[in-house]
Amino acid sequence: MPFASLGLSSSLARVAFDQGFEIPTPIQAQAIPVILEGQDVLGLAQTGSGKTAAFALPILDRLLHARHTSPKRLQSLVLVPTRELALQVGEVFRELVQALRAPIKVVVAFGGVSINPQMMSLRGGADIVVATPGRLLDLIEHNALTLSTVSTLVLDEADRLLDLGFADELAHILDMLPHQRQSLFFSATFPDDVQDLAAALLYEPACIEIETEPETAPDITQRSVVVAPDRRAQLLKHLIQTNGWGRVLVFAATKYGTELVAHKLHRAGIHAAAFHGDLSQGARRQVLDAFKASELQVVVATDVAARGIDIANLPVVVNFDLPRSAADYVHRIGRTGRAGASGLAVSFVTPDMESHFRLIEKRQGLRVPREQVEGFDMDLAQAVSSGDEEPEAVSGEVPDAPKGLDPNGGIKGRRKSKKDKLREAAALAKQRT
Repeated sequence: MPFASLGLSSSLARVAFDQGFEIPTPIQAQAIPVILEGQDVLGLAQTGSGKTAAFALPILDRLLHARHTSPKRLQSLVLVPTRELALQVGEVFRELVQALRAPIKVVVAFGGVSINPQMMSLRGGADIVVATPGRLLDLIEHNALTLSTVSTLVLDEADRLLDLGFADELAHILDMLPHQRQSLFFSATFPDDVQDLAAALLYEPACIEIETEPETAPDITQRSVVVAPDRRAQLLKHLIQTNGWGRVLVFAATKYGTELVAHKLHRAGIHAAAFHGDLSQGARRQVLDAFKASELQVVVATDVAARGIDIANLPVVVNFDLPRSAADYVHRIGRTGRAGASGLAVSFVTPDMESHFRLIEKRQGLRVPREQVEGFDMDLAQAVSSGDEEPEAVSGEVPDAPKGLDPNGGIKGRRKSKKDKLREAAALAKQRT
């Protein structure tokens, strides 16, 4: 059996096969043996490559051979950036555990829902916890669990976890973990700053990078449309109606922006809804279910929808606001063109964002020709003049949000990043070991 050849126990390999893991993917084939040996891993592979099983299977194999005690002690902690990804990863673990009929307890914890059921589920301990950083800290504050016994830490979608919104939480969590542990970083992208942080946190890691095969690369047509900032909502409405787009996922920079754009589309007779982190888990699930069932034509989302969400046959993604980084751009457009289907990704490029979009193009190693739409024309030469020189870094600061509005999102400025603090904390932790 192929998975048994990687060092997994025969029982787990058989269960994996029954669960649909018939032939190891490249990331699984390379990562599983080194994880079983106890080595740290820095894994880079595209979305849909099987990263979850690459760490879930060896973690379960190790627990199968461990002596279980009561109450259970937390052995493996998996940190993920979104509730949806937490549910997805937790489901993989639970299905494998159920098939194994093993006394391994898996708890999934995330915000947006009552903390009480999650605290109840942690009574008696747990072997594996899959959690978002904020809710994990809430549970620790309520004395529902401790991290002192964690032997394996997994950062899934590590680049997103180490983004500004999670840096402080992650630094606090890392400070509570044992210094002697195995650490596994997995993601589809690793920007330079994340690689620097990984270098500080990981000890002699096995660096695994799975290149995207040309024949399996997503079939996504990328387009960029030059438009004035105050005409983007009208352009979006125009494109949806004239092209007959049945389902569209639109990305905006802020929670307020998602609500505003969805409201404008709704007033125009287009069934649209906002999707962001302030919605309850029930509301987010309701929006996604309606979108998947084509009851909603448009979902306007923050980057919380860029990862861990799989919407079958999604034909179009629109960047109403450009993402903060090239890595986020890859994840956004990756929501379309999945499972062998073709997709379309359209980006609105305002004159002040031209240089930033050129940076995104440079990081991708491609050029997306600028287009104009009749009725929304502007001086194209003037619009792109600010991008004549290739930028080495993203320039410009995010303007202050109006009073009462969410200032998060937008483009990274030159301010000192919270990741600098996190990097310093990691370096200090490494010095103590």
